[in-house]
Amino acid sequence: MSAAAASGSSLAASLPAPLSDILAHPVGHGVIIGGIVMTFFMMVSAWSIWFERRFAGRMQSRVGPNMVGPAGLFQPLADAIKMMRKEMLTPSGADKVLFWMAPPLTLFFTLATLATIPLSEDLLIADLDIGLLWVLAFSGLMLFPTWIAGWSSNNKYALFAAMRAVAQGISYEVPLLLSAIVPVVAVGSFSIADIVRFQGEHGWLLFWPVGPGALGFVIFFVASLAEANRIPFDIPEAESELVAGVTVEYSAMMWGLFPMTEYVHTLIASALASALFLGGWYGPFGWAPGLHWMLGKTLFLFFVIFWARWSLVRFRADQLMRLCWLWLVPLSLLAVCGAALWVAFSGGAA
Repeated sequence: MSAAAASGSSLAASLPAPLSDILAHPVGHGVIIGGIVMTFFMMVSAWSIWFERRFAGRMQSRVGPNMVGPAGLFQPLADAIKMMRKEMLTPSGADKVLFWMAPPLTLFFTLATLATIPLSEDLLIADLDIGLLWVLAFSGLMLFPTWIAGWSSNNKYALFAAMRAVAQGISYEVPLLLSAIVPVVAVGSFSIADIVRFQGEHGWLLFWPVGPGALGFVIFFVASLAEANRIPFDIPEAESELVAGVTVEYSAMMWGLFPMTEYVHTLIASALASALFLGGWYGPFGWAPGLHWMLGKTLFLFFVIFWARWSLVRFRADQLMRLCWLWLVPLSLLAVCGAALWVAFSGGAA
């Protein structure tokens, strides 16, 4: 029996008979747990828009949203209603099929990465032996709908933004993949759940092996920001140059799917970094494992991303590429080699 099935069985045992029977079945387990996890990530991402606007207001001596509901908490709901009521326009000369296909594809590819990211022993949709490869593969596919949106819009600003996004995404995919290999080399498994369990027994990979773990975490986190087009890596959406990037010609809810996807992608990247390097649902030294640890670490990294966005300025395109190819790629190779040497000389996962 796989770990995912075992966790599903343990959770099912504590539930009433009809629900426990459904949850014990692999399909029922995937549908129910998947629905819970996706709903949680979508809800947190939606209300994180309110939090970021309030946080940005605090840093810039402004108030932020405070009129809709207590402390402005209903502002994301009001924004969603407003976008759903607006007309969805298609520019003349656009490729209508591709133009309408791109926004849902961005959200689909992002949510697909959730399938193998464990929040706890029980909240795991699928414990695949190639779980990390699954996440990285779907994350890499995000480039396609971005390019499709820019090309199909029949707008030069959108096309330039798409070209920048593809160049940036392909470039930063290299250090992202290499840094993600550090836990794989140290543990000897592509299963994210196995990597978390290893840290529960041997300590967080952020601190051990000394050097490669911390270096891999920093590179992974920085490359994740670039993948999600967050400041200081949002050059594909530089409003002073490209108006609104690939979303120039989109309106209403079709436009709204792009920022929503960005927030979901950032939250998922925070969860993945927590699982790979910060012990996942385990506390320091394996203490008191549970969902609370995973949520706390994920939301803390999410907060750090907001902090960085409102504290740093945007890189120029040449600075962005120089950082990737002259620094992050060599350092990520060094981290992988360091993890391999640690496994060879100290026994590593054994």
